Amino acid sequence: MATDMTNDTASGATPADPPARRADAPHLGLGRLYLRRFLRNRLAVVGVVIFVLLVLFSLFGGVFTSYAYSDADFAALTQPPSATHWFGTNQGGNDVYASAVHGLQRSLAIAVSVSALTVVVAAVIGAGAAYFGGRVEKATLAVIHFLLVVPSFLILALVSHRLAGDWRVLIVVLTVFGWMSTARVIWSVSTSLRERDYVTVAEFMGISAPRIILRHIIPNLGSLLIVNLTLGVVATVLSETALSFLGFGVQTPDVSLGTMLADGASTVTSAPWLFAFPAGLVVLLTMSMTFVGDGLRDALDPTSVTGAAGGRR
Repeated sequence: MATDMTNDTASGATPADPPARRADAPHLGLGRLYLRRFLRNRLAVVGVVIFVLLVLFSLFGGVFTSYAYSDADFAALTQPPSATHWFGTNQGGNDVYASAVHGLQRSLAIAVSVSALTVVVAAVIGAGAAYFGGRVEKATLAVIHFLLVVPSFLILALVSHRLAGDWRVLIVVLTVFGWMSTARVIWSVSTSLRERDYVTVAEFMGISAPRIILRHIIPNLGSLLIVNLTLGVVATVLSETALSFLGFGVQTPDVSLGTMLADGASTVTSAPWLFAFPAGLVVLLTMSMTFVGDGLRDALDPTSVTGAAGGRR
């Protein structure tokens, strides 16, 4: 017996070893699991880095120049990039670098605000329609389907142009005509959530309908809302850029990436820097948010390839 115990000890095969190894194994919480899945997507990580750099550039880029976006250097009209004007100047002598910093800041403010407001409005309306059902649901879906077929771009252009292109008004207008598609998706998902046991228990306890929607249904749509918030930034940037490019968005003396593209479109061959720098910022912004949105979708969806791989580890 002593010999057997000696042999077992020498081989390291004690009965207590396997449970000890299992006890030392790391336990991943849900948040860490999502983060681990997200970090496995290299493009998503690159997207986060690019977006953070763009935000920092829009906030602190003006520190590195003595010019404001509204300043005019009449001694340097339509000058190429130089040590004085890093991104060159436009036809009015405005510093393109300073304009790019302010334009990116304005476009980001519009895109993030519209995307956040759109998700909030869509979540409340879509989840509310699914929870109440019946006539409320039919009426809400009828309004959504009607607004989806309305030529919203033309209405956006007319309203924004009539109100002098104020960027705050542009946020409101883009939100009013941008929540319908997201609301319909949220409604379709919420129709299954309204049948869950926790909703039934909340109703039995006498909790009001608004509290059930806000505290029991919408929080369970978190992954869907986060992905829509991220991808909504891309859609808003493209909409704002298109409106401003056509002269219906942000108006002078204010500057956005869309107005810079419009100014540089006519001088692509003679002064390419006027178009190249704002176009590069638009491409980087939309590309980064697309990568981040795809990464979040894969991380939060356990059926995706990335999510499944992250879950197996």
